[in-house]
Amino acid sequence: MQVYVCIKHVPDTAANINVVAPAGFDESVKFVVNPYDEYGLEEAIQIVTKAGDGEVVVVTVGKESALSTIRTALAVGATRGILVKTDAQFLDSALTSRVLQKVIQQDGTPDLVFTGKQSVDSEGMQTPYRLAAAFDMPVVTEVVGVELGEGSAMLERETGGGVREVLEVKLPCVIGATKGLNEPRYPKLPDILKAKKKEVKQVDIADLGLEDTSGNSEIIELTKIPERSGATMLEGSPREASEKLVAILKAEKMI
Repeated sequence: MQVYVCIKHVPDTAANINVVAPAGFDESVKFVVNPYDEYGLEEAIQIVTKAGDGEVVVVTVGKESALSTIRTALAVGATRGILVKTDAQFLDSALTSRVLQKVIQQDGTPDLVFTGKQSVDSEGMQTPYRLAAAFDMPVVTEVVGVELGEGSAMLERETGGGVREVLEVKLPCVIGATKGLNEPRYPKLPDILKAKKKEVKQVDIADLGLEDTSGNSEIIELTKIPERSGATMLEGSPREASEKLVAILKAEKMI
């Protein structure tokens, strides 16, 4: 069984992002595996382990620094990795999906393709759909349960409001994982050392043979959200508090 997991090299959600150019930020912050992708990676490892045969191949598109994210994935159990190198700080989902599809197609024949339901940096939530369209595969996202059968998979997904639905899809397919699918494992020191010896293939984006390596969108400007001011406690009866609130809103020219 050959399972591919598309992972993204993203800034840690706890990092303090500093905008240093109209459309750039200080990249010296800590980067990690996109958290939603971790659920897809864990599920892929469990599936191949249960099958007793096969490999888990992690694929990412990014700068050479993204090697650290691939090594992390290898340390928790992925078999090998592929890095498509680009100097671009931002790739939209249209280009990203074409790149992922092309490099996976050149590498092997996927039985399953996992992604996260979204990335925590751009939060476009389009890549799984575009990737499935490029492969002509069915796709299900927000997946919290996977049960493989003969030539098909039963996928349980969240639809919001505590409601879940179960879908049966033919294999191969693209699965967008989310929190609740499993509990991702953490790498141990011996596994981190072993991961340094695992294969990581590096491919320049220009060498994939794509007719067009430009996306459909670009970042024009990044703006840091201003810090929230302190809260004001309004005391008194409900009527008195309401009158004070109206006075504040008028003073701030919000009404």
